[in-house]
Amino acid sequence: MSASPALVYDWNALDAAGRDAVLARPVQAVAQRTRDAVAGLLADVQARGDVALREVTARFDGVQLETFEVGEQEFAAAQAAVPVELREAMQQAADRIEAFHRAGVAQPYAVETAPGVVCERMIRPIARVGLYVPAGSAPLPSTALMLGVPARLAGCREVVLCTPPRRDGSADPAVLVAAQLTGVRRVFKLGGAQAIAAMAFGTDSVPKCDKLFGPGNSYVTEAKQQVAQAGAAAIDMPAGPSEVLVIADAGADAAFVAADLLSQAEHGPDSQVLLLSDDDALIARVQDELATQLARLDRADIAQQALSASRLVKVATLDDAFAISNRYAPEHLILALREPRAWLEKVEAAGSVFLGDFTPEALGDYCSGTNHVLPTAGAARAYSGVSVSSFQNFVSVQSASRAGIAAIGDCALTLARAEGLGAHAHAVALRLRKAAA
Repeated sequence: MSASPALVYDWNALDAAGRDAVLARPVQAVAQRTRDAVAGLLADVQARGDVALREVTARFDGVQLETFEVGEQEFAAAQAAVPVELREAMQQAADRIEAFHRAGVAQPYAVETAPGVVCERMIRPIARVGLYVPAGSAPLPSTALMLGVPARLAGCREVVLCTPPRRDGSADPAVLVAAQLTGVRRVFKLGGAQAIAAMAFGTDSVPKCDKLFGPGNSYVTEAKQQVAQAGAAAIDMPAGPSEVLVIADAGADAAFVAADLLSQAEHGPDSQVLLLSDDDALIARVQDELATQLARLDRADIAQQALSASRLVKVATLDDAFAISNRYAPEHLILALREPRAWLEKVEAAGSVFLGDFTPEALGDYCSGTNHVLPTAGAARAYSGVSVSSFQNFVSVQSASRAGIAAIGDCALTLARAEGLGAHAHAVALRLRKAAA
């Protein structure tokens, strides 16, 4: 049995710099190089449109495409290629995703804030949204479900989906079937930062979208952030390389913990997994299980690269573990504890939480019903996972009658004059005089 590639640290033995290093994400090391490469690609696609897309697709995906959009014939072929068992599993997952998201749909409301003054909030779908579904080392039809279902519930008028082409120039059949299950009909064979550029700026082939959604590698995440900063399109959140943090006590099942760590490590070499435990023996058992289970994985090479930037951390107490977790703000947080719900109130920042020994993170990835498009790289301190409201605009409305302006006009006048905004005050004063007359 080979040694576990994940390194072990004692949190209390580390100084401030050492603690920062333990919690550093691997993508931070190549951030500037990534930013520069993405900026050049975005500028190229914005300037040359489909011509640039064809060149970049040939370079990165190894295929020459004249047409990016998936046609009816390819959709039909995908339906025939996907096994019935997989199609049924995707339908079951879609049903659970819909049940969870429908329960959380926001409602419009109106309130009279003063006599004759009514304030409302109305909800409108974002008109045109772009969904990105990764399919690099592993196609992710589950992501098509996670994005397509809430987009449909929100009522978005046009939904565009981009997913990388395979070497034969086709899109992954399971991704196409999943897209159709959610009602998505416009799918383009484009991957990486170039797909984000196409949906943000628009080309002759790809419609310009108002908001972009979906996870991806560090290049996709950087592309989303740059187009948002440029005002080309809004984005859901920073959703980059996958990560999981496990807090485990002495009674945790080491095999379960190791399996959960590896399930995220196999996503990609830039994924990161962390274990925090107050028990040395549990950490040692997890080390052994990591080495044993890693040897059996089809994607062992990828997982091993991720584990090289991953950490097993000994903490003095579970309270310390939660403080560290809140500082790290993981995409996925697993509480492998004897009374996990009793500790839930200590969670301040996490994309999604998994309680107890029999709730693997993989359930949330596929079919529990929650959304797996979640904030990464610490963004969970301020961002939430995708929901129906992510695909909606919330528009405030107010109306004041004669009685209403009379009731609150003086308040507005006082505040406007305090701020030195005379035109504001004048606009209110005119109406106050008219109402009084």
